[in-house]
Amino acid sequence: MEYIIPHYFEQFQCVAAECEDTCCAGWAIMIDEESLERYRNAKGVFGDRLKNSIDWKKGCFLQQDKRCAFLNSDDLCDLHIQGGEQMLCNTCRDYPRHMEEFEGLREGSLSLSCIEAAKIILGCKEPVRFLRFEDDVEDEEYEDFDYLLFTKLMDVRGYIIGMLQSREIDIMTRIGVALDFADQLQEAIEEGEVFRIDEMLEKFGGAEMFFDFEQKVKRNQMSEIEYCSNMRKMFRVFRKLEVLKADWPEYIKGAERTLYGEGQRVYQERLQQFLGSMGEEWSIWLEQLMVYFVFTYFCGAVYDGNALGKIKIAVTATLLIRELAFAEWIEKGQQLGFDGFVDIAHRVSRELEHSDLNLIRLEKICQKSFLFSTEELLGVLLYEKIV
Repeated sequence: MEYIIPHYFEQFQCVAAECEDTCCAGWAIMIDEESLERYRNAKGVFGDRLKNSIDWKKGCFLQQDKRCAFLNSDDLCDLHIQGGEQMLCNTCRDYPRHMEEFEGLREGSLSLSCIEAAKIILGCKEPVRFLRFEDDVEDEEYEDFDYLLFTKLMDVRGYIIGMLQSREIDIMTRIGVALDFADQLQEAIEEGEVFRIDEMLEKFGGAEMFFDFEQKVKRNQMSEIEYCSNMRKMFRVFRKLEVLKADWPEYIKGAERTLYGEGQRVYQERLQQFLGSMGEEWSIWLEQLMVYFVFTYFCGAVYDGNALGKIKIAVTATLLIRELAFAEWIEKGQQLGFDGFVDIAHRVSRELEHSDLNLIRLEKICQKSFLFSTEELLGVLLYEKIV
């Protein structure tokens, strides 16, 4: 079996009780079948506690005040204390490490939803490198796996990540080029002309491609009113998502009031000040967000053919995290530090990435709503570039 991981993958270490936002509270912790069987057969007093602390129908740990039944008052895991790491289910043992499965390949990433992992992901100042290695695990065969499409998606992802890491180019232009290319890629996939992708990649990043892109930008330039209106409507996509953490709705409502409550003129003035105050570090944070989302989700298009949808999720999530960062900057007296940005990114990730329903909803919204069309998203991205 072959594996691909970002170069910082092994840097993660759980800080246990010192964590600012424990992963053992606020959501259901699903238990794999092997662990369920082990817990079912546990003996003694602790075995009885196990049996009484699991929702056997749903296959997850019960919660008390939205905390896992085994999370004690010191924010430590009684399961781990009692039996060590081997006592944990796969979810608890692996998180925030995540694996995407493909035929002959597993791709590992750290989950942005863990605040300590988010510090590693967003705190990486150099462009992310991806490491490959193999082990003796036998490759799994997937029925109807389109290996040709997969290899092309892998090639495209490599080019897109390379573009996103081209730091001599403005970050919003980089994101825009990636989105525009994904739009053309989707057309080739839908027309059954995967062979065109090699031709497209030959032109990727070249003068002709940038000329075509600049022409599209000119056609899609937004006015101040259009931009503010679009961002407010985009921000409201949060209302359409399943709520995982109880304080999330009020957090979003508060940010919406801060951003848009005083009207378009005030919003615009603040936006210019905000973007003008952000330095090179800001561009790196946005780059790392985009690389994270693209690496994690893009090649999953081999299963549904929706490569553009995966890029739109990356762009939309990045823009919405950026908008929440703008709200934080306003609320903190025009200050935004690294820790504040990390907290925002991990909060959004917890709500979005830990709900298959939310990922599906967001992809459908991006597919069906004109607001999230390639043209409108390009208008938003390139407006920020020129502000």
